Amino acid sequence: MYPYNDYIVLWDSVPLKGTISRGKMQTLNRAIQILDCYTLDRYELGVREIARLTGLSTSVCGRLMAALKDEGILNQNEVSKTYSIGPKPLRWAEIYSTNLDIRNVALPIINELLVKTQETVSLYILDGSERLCIERMESAQNVRIVARIGRRLPLYAGSAGKVLLAFLPFHRQEEIIKATNFTPFTDSTITNPDQLRQELRKIRQQGFAFSDGEWVADAAGIAAPIFDHKNDVIAALTVSGPSSRFSPTSIQTYKEAILRGAEKISFELGYVGNIYFQQKH
Repeated sequence: MYPYNDYIVLWDSVPLKGTISRGKMQTLNRAIQILDCYTLDRYELGVREIARLTGLSTSVCGRLMAALKDEGILNQNEVSKTYSIGPKPLRWAEIYSTNLDIRNVALPIINELLVKTQETVSLYILDGSERLCIERMESAQNVRIVARIGRRLPLYAGSAGKVLLAFLPFHRQEEIIKATNFTPFTDSTITNPDQLRQELRKIRQQGFAFSDGEWVADAAGIAAPIFDHKNDVIAALTVSGPSSRFSPTSIQTYKEAILRGAEKISFELGYVGNIYFQQKH
């Protein structure tokens, strides 16, 4: 009989039917290393630069990049001989984004936030010039905020609305502000366009929105933006509850949790992460 250790080595040396050999797995890992070098800032790279970034030899990088070019995964500039991402990944990205449901992506994060904060957590999407609640998990506490799924609300009142408005392109933001009829919901509702513009600049700078009694008296909320693979804001994640429970310490805890949650969802949606979240952590 074989000694135990020899048996393990012998078994490991014979690939099981349908498995990838160790050599092919190494090739696949190296190809992924190469592709991971590309970013929005580094969109065209040569073989030597890829070798430096990955730690692989130039000969290995050259062979793999040529093979990736043949498969349509990379393009090569005929003049500079550098490589860029080719058309095939774009087709994969389209398939991924088409079949992606933001609600399903967000649900585990919403549940995590509910457990951590013990407050109501809601997910809003942009719907024209309004925000639409598409998911929420309610706090189990006796006094809580209820955000009805399917409810439409304006963008100028409340943390979720303001954070969506703040991260829209400036021209779209202005279109909405100029077309808005600023109806006060409470005494704390922002009804002055210039005051709202100032608030939006602050939100964009700090990366989150806070509201206290803006559309429901004695209700507070903290919201963070969610971005898609085009770096466009498409949704907002918010924690809300009675103002009395939003102490300075709670606000700091909720802010950090909501930013991390929105970051996770954004990355799942294909957000590249070099515009917003890296500046806030």
